[in-house]
Amino acid sequence: MIYVNVRAIIERNGPNGTEIVIQKRVKSNENKTPYELPGGRLEEFESFMEGLKREVHEETGLHITKIFGEETRIETNDVDSNVEAIKPFAVYQTTNGPVDSLGAYFRCQASGNLVKEGDGTMDIKWIPVDELHHSLEKDLIDFSWVDKSGIMYYLKWYYAEKQQID
Repeated sequence: MIYVNVRAIIERNGPNGTEIVIQKRVKSNENKTPYELPGGRLEEFESFMEGLKREVHEETGLHITKIFGEETRIETNDVDSNVEAIKPFAVYQTTNGPVDSLGAYFRCQASGNLVKEGDGTMDIKWIPVDELHHSLEKDLIDFSWVDKSGIMYYLKWYYAEKQQID
């Protein structure tokens, strides 16, 4: 069975530049608790947008206010079917590992305050992108095997964009 997931890269401008939300989640099937991005599995026939908003709120307490790429969304409806097409920030597919999954990463902005404990969430926080980059380079932070490639993809994009602006 293959699972379809949505993941949120929630950004804000903080005192030390751009920050994103990372969290740890207690999972009964894992013996360690690495950091990960908010998000999770879509429910049957749940749209990307609905699932992303639901997962972010359940895990963080935040309400998504903007999804970059949402303006590309197209929905087609037929007598007995609906299909959504949208341009995410990035997609991933596991090609080996304990779970067969594919998913989409969306860059977002959100309002509200982070909860202390959400849907199995702990140690949820805003982290400056530069600190995250440094921590990954020095192997000071443990990220989930699914989200590590998504974070690395985001950092590559972020620093390329930043270089174009400077």
